[in-house]
Amino acid sequence: MIIKSAKYIISSPDFEKCPLPDKKEYAFIGRSNVGKSSLINMLTGNDKLAKTSATPGKTQLINHFEITSASAINSGKDGQNFKWYLVDLPGYGFAKVSIRSRRRWEQMIEGYLRKRENLVMVFVLIDARHTPQKIDLDFLNQLDKWEIPFTMIFTKADKETQAVVAKNVKLFLDRLRKTWQFLPQHFVSSATKKLGKDKILKLIDETNETNKS
Repeated sequence: MIIKSAKYIISSPDFEKCPLPDKKEYAFIGRSNVGKSSLINMLTGNDKLAKTSATPGKTQLINHFEITSASAINSGKDGQNFKWYLVDLPGYGFAKVSIRSRRRWEQMIEGYLRKRENLVMVFVLIDARHTPQKIDLDFLNQLDKWEIPFTMIFTKADKETQAVVAKNVKLFLDRLRKTWQFLPQHFVSSATKKLGKDKILKLIDETNETNKS
């Protein structure tokens, strides 16, 4: 997949205020400070698309970006561009916010995930620097309960040695194996080194092709 353009569309306080569901949609979510904005900017090739911040919990709305891409799969067929939405969701495991704000965020995220009809896949970002965190495991189990397709992305792989990253990923997958019959797909990424970019975009490309309406 080749990203031709990526532009900000709107920030919405709930799923009902989101753009019309007329394009395939891919959402990105993770704990606060997991490197979500940096990953989105890396994937789209635009360092200023999603606003990065040193303050965890900065994203508080549902942010839509319209992506125009050329498929690597059908490049020899029609050469047409494909438009889809990339969505930056507020993080879970909230930072220093009130209980009221936290609950509002939770309701907003749940409403979006369960009711957004054009949502094709959720990319759940997990910090590769850490051993398995209960909050990440709980969120994945909730997605499974809601029957929402998702893929895991282990982020910040450049911040630790390859051995530590590999160990933490294995520990996480081993925890899932205790209760899951089939493991979800996963990638290891680094926004700094652009690690995982091609594989993630290839999955989106393939999913766009198989889910064309």
